[in-house]
Amino acid sequence: MKHTLARIISFKRLGDYVLKVSFDDGSSQRIDFFPLLTGELFEPLQDKDFFSKVKIDPIAHTLTWPNGADFDPGMLHDWSQIKDEFQAQITGRTLTTP
Repeated sequence: MKHTLARIISFKRLGDYVLKVSFDDGSSQRIDFFPLLTGELFEPLQDKDFFSKVKIDPIAHTLTWPNGADFDPGMLHDWSQIKDEFQAQITGRTLTTP
């Protein structure tokens, strides 16, 4: 999975687990994080109140939560192109091309 080097400059909450994430190159992505909240590090984010504690890390320029959970900013930048592949990896499914 290749992706761009990116810096998150802002985000806006659009729903319980949905954020509009804006990047330093002027682009933005609308991301529903709920399907990604699996595993020991990310499951605590399923709690709406805990998810809402998201902040931008001033050094890594990505989204981060108080328990140390974060997402690669390049992955988030390229989300519209990689989301299906990434979600398949999380759920253990193999993608097949038509």
